[in-house]
Amino acid sequence: MEYQEGLNWIHDRMKFGIKPGVKRMEWMLKKLDNPERNINGIHIVGTNGKGSTVAYMRNALNRNGYSVGTFTSPYIETFNERISINGHPITDEQLVELIEIVKPISEELERETDLGTATEFEIITTMMFVHFGTIQPVDYVLVEAGLGAKKDSTNVFNPILTVLTSIGLDHTAILGDTLLDITKDKSGVIKPGVPLVFSIKDDVSRDYIHKILEENDSKGIELNRDIILIPENGEFQFQYGHYDLQDLKLSMPGRHQKENASLAIAALIELYERNQVNIDCNLLIQGIEETVWPGRIEVASTEPLIILDGAHNNEAVDALVNTMAKEYPNRDITVLFSAIEGKPIDTMIEKLESIADSFNVTEFDFPKALDKETVFEKVQHPVKAVVDDYKAFLDTFDGDILLVTGSLYFISEVKQKLNKNDDNQ
Repeated sequence: MEYQEGLNWIHDRMKFGIKPGVKRMEWMLKKLDNPERNINGIHIVGTNGKGSTVAYMRNALNRNGYSVGTFTSPYIETFNERISINGHPITDEQLVELIEIVKPISEELERETDLGTATEFEIITTMMFVHFGTIQPVDYVLVEAGLGAKKDSTNVFNPILTVLTSIGLDHTAILGDTLLDITKDKSGVIKPGVPLVFSIKDDVSRDYIHKILEENDSKGIELNRDIILIPENGEFQFQYGHYDLQDLKLSMPGRHQKENASLAIAALIELYERNQVNIDCNLLIQGIEETVWPGRIEVASTEPLIILDGAHNNEAVDALVNTMAKEYPNRDITVLFSAIEGKPIDTMIEKLESIADSFNVTEFDFPKALDKETVFEKVQHPVKAVVDDYKAFLDTFDGDILLVTGSLYFISEVKQKLNKNDDNQ
């Protein structure tokens, strides 16, 4: 099988949509001798902050000499990066090998059961478990959930620790209309005796998580209760138990990144206290401080200044707006916005308008991308425009700051375009 042929087969699964539940996963994994049981896995779930938290943990573990597999989504530059080792995507040959293992099993699932066809995400998740559980074992695997938690395809293994980064109103058509509905779904990753490091700002949701933790006899380690974060002029102080780390300075800006980093640090310290990892604090800090993650307030160009951020829901846009206002005060910000179906674009746009000197909407080539006219109707900014060709817009932009946002899928397209520009120079 050629690489592109295999990739086309995976992408063809997208037509089967999103089908919450783990029965198809469990069936396929059993046929494959349950590779998910062979990993030292850490499960990272949450509405926002999953990718950055994975990056902090991976870098800190790498700095301490461990090999780390990661499973993340969506990809930013290449499909292969969804399954990576030590920050490096698997090779085309490895991807093809995994497809050739999983494809017959998925076809057998469809042919011999009434469970239905495996979705694209289920196929990729199965490939990840096969890779790290059978073909190329690593010291630790950081598994980022896709959509939700309880019925997410990743929720089929028993982790050594779970991280819940945040709870917000996203994917409401599937997960529920209220924060409590979404919390009930997220709580489905809490396993008996497995510690949970978490951050929840809503009181009702927090109370529910504590209830489920108690029922499962699982330790809860909560930001702003057990984990103390003290901002100090761009740096911050971290406290957990008898650990007190001073003058931490991250490479990624924003209060939300300090929170993500704090969750990552606490998770690793907890594993150290449980003798499940051996951590040198100096190397941990070095790994945390140097961490960057594509598409999160990423400076993609300095002349002109182009910033990419994949904010795709209200909570993520709030973090972006606050950070831009703090990091780039009194600057002229041009927004280039595009989004996919199912997002609260009315409020997302309204929040972004507060920092925008001009607001531009466009569309990109993706099955669920909203057309630019639909988005444009939502914009109330006095200086607004429809961009028919965002690639040409990027090439000719000569303003102060261009902020590209609205969707991680859109950011992926833009980043690939900018990388091609760099390659051609």
